[in-house]
Amino acid sequence: MEQATAQKAQLPDIGKVSETVFNEVILPHLGRKRPEVVVGPQNGVDVGVVDIGHGQVMVSTTDPVFIVPPYGWERSAWFAIHILASDACTSGLPPNYITIDLNLPMSITRDELETMWETMHRECEKIGMAVVTGHTGRYQGCDYPMVGGATVICIGPEDQYVTPTMAKPGDRVIITKGAAIEATGLFAVTFPRQVADAYGDKLAKEAEEVFWQMTTVDDAMTAVQVGVRDNGVTAMHDATECGVWGGLSEVAQASQVGMSIEKGEIVVQEPVQKVCEMYEIDPFTSISEGTLIITCRPNKAADVVKRLNDKGIAATQVGEVVDRAEGRKYYENGVAHDLVHPQVDPFWAAYGKAMSEAAG
Repeated sequence: MEQATAQKAQLPDIGKVSETVFNEVILPHLGRKRPEVVVGPQNGVDVGVVDIGHGQVMVSTTDPVFIVPPYGWERSAWFAIHILASDACTSGLPPNYITIDLNLPMSITRDELETMWETMHRECEKIGMAVVTGHTGRYQGCDYPMVGGATVICIGPEDQYVTPTMAKPGDRVIITKGAAIEATGLFAVTFPRQVADAYGDKLAKEAEEVFWQMTTVDDAMTAVQVGVRDNGVTAMHDATECGVWGGLSEVAQASQVGMSIEKGEIVVQEPVQKVCEMYEIDPFTSISEGTLIITCRPNKAADVVKRLNDKGIAATQVGEVVDRAEGRKYYENGVAHDLVHPQVDPFWAAYGKAMSEAAG
């Protein structure tokens, strides 16, 4: 009798691989094991951490360089750098260095490259990152938006970094800016006329301004001013693909804890609500670069929120971390629902459909 063949998890149609594929394909094969690697690749963890001695660690994160010319060269380059720096900042340490590989399409011109690079330089300088090495070239087969990759590096004290593995029962959960920030910003700058035709020029402009909220650099650096670990912030995570529900699930999974979340406390800005309705996507499961999920000791939560609000960053307490045995729940009008990872972000299909309709 033939034995049944184990069903392999398949790659997604688009976007990040699932946790199952990551665990089955990537995680077992991580090159040479080295004792100084304190935090290696983990699902839902934004950074790696290496002990470099003398009480110092090196934190690093790697992502694509994402350039979309229709956003405008300056706006697109700003976004590219802030995506990269935002993940690094979730460690609680300020970014110091960046390496950039640019594999550019043949269509890019000298003037476009200059505008893009000068904007990248300006944003790196503001954040505090020095470009230490890289590669730049134009090649056949390369195209927007993925035009290379980059690594951001932070150096700091070994007791001053955090990761999404450090959330503890009793911590308060804080969310900045609210849901679907990235989905709204990208739709608004790509299809401004569509949004204006549906809701008027004022709301369309407000939706476009959401684009500039797609960074967690100031959020993270402000939050950790209260202290870290037992003295304050215990974990931070940027709610990228699969949005707020995905981000909360990833923190819970990484820390092996439960969650109790009040859905009504999570901000959904008016432009966000309108754009999500227009493109028929759920704001709570949609990509949300710029939304920072923070867990912190309960005695520091109010201070974190105040510091963020004083910086002009909207932030609200939305629930608490609970024991793993209590599960992951969100509450809506007093009714409990399971908090599960969406797995598939609705943004990509909706964005692709909108692009096809605009081209047709």
